[in-house]
Amino acid sequence: MSKIHLLSRPQKLFVVCTAIFLTALVVAEATAGKLFTVIKLPFAINILGQSFDEVVMTAGVIAFPITFIITDLLNEYFGKPGIKFVTYIGMMMIMFEFGLIQVAMSVPTASISPVPAEAFNTVFGASGRIIVGSLVAYLVGQLADISLFHWLRKLTDGKHLWLRATGSTFGSQFLDTFIVLFIAFYGPMTIQTIVAVTLFNYAYKFIVAILITPLIYVAHWVIDRYLGNETSHDLIESAALESS
Repeated sequence: MSKIHLLSRPQKLFVVCTAIFLTALVVAEATAGKLFTVIKLPFAINILGQSFDEVVMTAGVIAFPITFIITDLLNEYFGKPGIKFVTYIGMMMIMFEFGLIQVAMSVPTASISPVPAEAFNTVFGASGRIIVGSLVAYLVGQLADISLFHWLRKLTDGKHLWLRATGSTFGSQFLDTFIVLFIAFYGPMTIQTIVAVTLFNYAYKFIVAILITPLIYVAHWVIDRYLGNETSHDLIESAALESS
């Protein structure tokens, strides 16, 4: 086989990062309709006049930390053009997912199906508003994350990876969380509940962003070893120039 048909290591890295990102994104969107109780609070807290005695989050937050890591890695090695390309592909995959779900709901349910039509449609039928909310929130959140990441990179002259990785997440995820919850659940949920769940989810993402920072450094080390120091350095420098 001619070498012209072989992918380079940077190309393979981009494909793997994109695959992981899109898988985590689609899983997060598919599971976002479930709310779960994280902990029961020892005392009630008051948010906008409504009392809450438990911390509630969407199941989508389980997969989203993976997207944080991959977003930072794509930002670092492939710059704004690379991560924006993946962001737009992600939007198309969310719409593709929605279309497939509609088809799956519309086909007749077999009598031997272990999952009855009512249960299936209850779970996935609510995904319409969730998908719309996710698309808007995802685009706003990702573009805010990208802008903040490269602004912090320029501000620190390429130093302090932890600052741009965590800072971009902190700055973008409140918008992402509130927008998706408001569009997806306003009506069945009060604005007070939406704000409360937003704060709970944001606090979780805030903590996770700090906890995964060592993983980002580990991922950098692994990628640098895989690419080689020279190739890695060239990619990072090129990403910084293209994003300035």
